[in-house]
Amino acid sequence: MENEIVNKVANSSLEVFDLEDFYPTEELVVFDISQFLFEGFLLKEKEFRADLKAYNWEQFNNKYVAIFCSTDAILPAWAFMLVSTYLQNHAKKAVQGTLNQLKIAIYQDIIDQIDFSFYQDKPVIIKGCSKKPIPEEAYVMAIQPMMQVARSIMFGEACSAVPMYKRK
Repeated sequence: MENEIVNKVANSSLEVFDLEDFYPTEELVVFDISQFLFEGFLLKEKEFRADLKAYNWEQFNNKYVAIFCSTDAILPAWAFMLVSTYLQNHAKKAVQGTLNQLKIAIYQDIIDQIDFSFYQDKPVIIKGCSKKPIPEEAYVMAIQPMMQVARSIMFGEACSAVPMYKRK
């Protein structure tokens, strides 16, 4: 008699929630303000405004943009705000910060739009391994609404999941 291998995970009621499924398909890019500063450090308002006005903003169409400054220049808040006004009609989303901070902001928007009712009273595993760079903060964002509906939540892979939450 042969022993049949049974995939217990596939036969279970366990639902997998994978943040990689929601990873944006649009390009994520950075916009470095330092290129518009005198010697990379000094903001001259008149020249800054003129350079921004003449810049080709079309290259940011339907992209996510992180606005930052790669030098140690001390910039007024309005400099980032002004850049964002030019990106408004082109970029899908623009934030002040690093590429990782941009990803966090994107995932906050995505998670806020998810209907978690599908997971009502089900055991859920929030998949931990991914091929795409999911920010760790997104997992914290995802577990909070998931706790409102799921019977139990684990993190990782089905073969080595770490228990996170179980409704009492």
